[in-house]
Amino acid sequence: PTDPLYPQEHGLDFQRLLDASTYKEQHRQGMIRWGEERRSADPGFFCRMAVEGAAQPVWVVSDARRLSDVEWFRKAYGDTVQTVRVVASEETRKRRDWVFVAGVDDAESECGLDQGVAFDWVITNDGDQGALDEQLGALLRSVCGCL
Repeated sequence: PTDPLYPQEHGLDFQRLLDASTYKEQHRQGMIRWGEERRSADPGFFCRMAVEGAAQPVWVVSDARRLSDVEWFRKAYGDTVQTVRVVASEETRKRRDWVFVAGVDDAESECGLDQGVAFDWVITNDGDQGALDEQLGALLRSVCGCL
């Protein structure tokens, strides 16, 4: 969940929803539905919550879920936004115990940015720690260069 509102409204354990547990999977469709309702009423709802009270010289946006999220950040912060997409092969994801669930994993919240977005950075996380460190190092150097 982006924020603790859903767990608060539904009497759930926020911390348990942050990991890849069965508990989270049991509530995932409800969280998605709830988020869609919020987003339909106000497309910038979650973006504003994410930045509330913060002022940054560079914004690294790594967990946007929809094109409208990316567009919101770009409109609000312009060139100070760096969009990051983290990818892993389906094979790697399965090794990490991911199992495709129809209606969840094919929802916009999970694949809405699979096409049509030019990310500033694409980080591949397939289990090669050296390759991951190299990619993250390049990202960090770029961000530090903007400060």
